[in-house]
Formats: sequence, structure tokens, C-alpha cells
Amino acid sequence: MVLDSLAAQLINIPLELLFILMIWTIFWKGLALWKSARLNQPIWFVLLIMINTLGILEIIYLILYSKHSIKQIPDYAHKKRKKIK
Repeated sequence: MVLDSLAAQLINIPLELLFILMIWTIFWKGLALWKSARLNQPIWFVLLIMINTLGILEIIYLILYSKHSIKQIPDYAHKKRKKIK
């Protein structure tokens, strides 16, 4: 909390707005990191962890890049196995 108030004083942002920006960033970063990990995209995962853009990079990733690599489950995985008697 001390760091938050110090940061808010340094850049003249109200503490409430700083808190809202932190929640916004954590939400989008968490969602993008989860999606990139699920899609096995390690380069995106590392970039998203290292670069902080207040959610902008995360939103761009989610809209443009996370849908292209969705792995489809093959049809044969859904079929039930026949029981051997």
C-alpha cells in the first residue's frame, strides 16, 4: 500500500484510479497468460509476462492471435470404446 501511494504521488494519479488500473491490468494479463499457456504458445507467454502495457498487448493477443492456434479434438477421441467381453 505504501508503494501504491508513493507511485500515485509521483505521477499525480488518484489512488482509486491507480487501483482500478491495477485490477484492469491483472485481469487482462491473467486471461492472456492462461490462454497462451493452454494453446502452448511459449513466446507469447514470455512476451506477455515481460511487457506491461496496461492490458493493451493482452487484448490484442486475445483478439488477433489466440484464436488461430486452437487445437481441435479429433472425432475419434469422442467415440466410446467397445467393451471386450
